[in-house]
Amino acid sequence: MKRSKKVTIIIIIFFTIVASVIGARTAMGIYFKNKFGKRPPPGVIVEIVSPKKFNQIIESYCTALSRKTTSFKIKKSDLLEPIKFQSVKTGDVIAKLSNKTINAPFSGVVGTRGISSSILGTDSIMVTLDDYKKVFCDLQIPEVFAAVLKKNLSVNAKFLAYKNKLYSGRIISRASRVDAQTRSILARAEIVNDDLEIIPGSLLDIELLYNEKEALSVADTSIIFEDKKKYVYKILDSNKIQKTEVTTGIRKSGNLEILDGLNPNDRIVREGLTRLADGMLVKPIVK
Repeated sequence: MKRSKKVTIIIIIFFTIVASVIGARTAMGIYFKNKFGKRPPPGVIVEIVSPKKFNQIIESYCTALSRKTTSFKIKKSDLLEPIKFQSVKTGDVIAKLSNKTINAPFSGVVGTRGISSSILGTDSIMVTLDDYKKVFCDLQIPEVFAAVLKKNLSVNAKFLAYKNKLYSGRIISRASRVDAQTRSILARAEIVNDDLEIIPGSLLDIELLYNEKEALSVADTSIIFEDKKKYVYKILDSNKIQKTEVTTGIRKSGNLEILDGLNPNDRIVREGLTRLADGMLVKPIVK
């Protein structure tokens, strides 16, 4: 009897231990499931679909020309006082000579032309007057753009001396013929130069803007490419995402024109696409 009692006690202890281990493992599983099983929805950067300005660009270059220019050959011996190289207005005195006074025929900047004294003579200087509050720029535009090259087309100009600045202008005229040698059309642009930063003779990089319009836009980082189709994740009112096909147009400055698939004020996922799937719940973050 004593031996069977001991065996019974050992069996009871064994099963108690087994039950305790199973209970402990079950409790731990429930704990970790409750703690980590329901992960919070991933945070995503949101963009509100809104209109932006789009355009296409023709790139070219040109040499800046003064809007008005004239020059005067002056003998140094005739000067009654030194010439002041500065801005003048119409009628201001440019030079006082022994036999006459030279007045500015228009407003501009007085300067000198870099001509060798051996050409002019050692006793002569060439004084210039340039009006370059606006500068002219003659462009050669490939004939393939004949259909879009029109008067009043907007122009942006860049001057290397001021790399981060854009100068605005417009096309004021265009040739009526295509140059048979270069297969291009000559066009003249007028560029605003109020601060007189663009000096006549400067090389300018030019952008002609055409097909200008306002259209719905999204960041190009929000686009998912699948074969020839494009999609975005649209965020619904419930904060669930819906994979939505879109049709895009022009790309400009990191944005894509939306032709079809979205409406104004739609919310879409702008960043963090790789960890998402259609129908997921997300936490929108608006920058």
